[in-house]
Amino acid sequence: MIPALLRLVTSRFWKELRLCEIHQEEASPSICRYPIPYKKDLPFDIVELMEEIEKKAGFLPNLFKVLSYRPLEFRAFFSYYNAICNKETGHLSRADKELIILVTSIANRCLYSVVVHSALYRVYSKNPVLSDQVCVDWRKSDLPARDKAMLEFALAVSQADDITDEHFKKLEGHGFDRDDAWDIAAIAAFYAMSNRLAHFVSLVPNKQFYLLGRSSHIPDSKSEPAAPRV
Repeated sequence: MIPALLRLVTSRFWKELRLCEIHQEEASPSICRYPIPYKKDLPFDIVELMEEIEKKAGFLPNLFKVLSYRPLEFRAFFSYYNAICNKETGHLSRADKELIILVTSIANRCLYSVVVHSALYRVYSKNPVLSDQVCVDWRKSDLPARDKAMLEFALAVSQADDITDEHFKKLEGHGFDRDDAWDIAAIAAFYAMSNRLAHFVSLVPNKQFYLLGRSSHIPDSKSEPAAPRV
């Protein structure tokens, strides 16, 4: 009798909780200050990519929805993203790239990119503790000297500091060559632009990103959805 009653109460509890979640989703504010197009009004290639990403990730990052407002810019954005973040040459790992994006986005005060890329850094580094340290103060974190040298260079580019030969010498001292420097700079510069767009449109991060990569079981990066390819 008691187990049956417990199952009934538990079942009702989860049903009510789900109804509450649905109500909250329906009542939630807009994800940005621009209208989100209906899928039926979008070009086929953009819809196809959005559906692929949603299928792999389990949800569609809000950036895709917002950029679909400008299809030509959507394609250009992800085309360059592919070129710099999905390339398989050089000495930058996927975790390195996410770290660059995270730290430069913190400096640029971009909530969307900080939430999204701290989540992705947790996944690819498999180290949620280090990710949280970086979000508070990367200079005092447990990052190795190599990563800190990389971040110093990325921030110099992102903040439009004077770039000197000393920057390159410091990178070379940690195993980075000139092509690696270009990769670091390209990612930092691209996300400086992306951060400012996110500010401008008041882009809100998906709630799913806040919990991504925080569980005791961190999935292997190979099982994570691939970065978008256009």
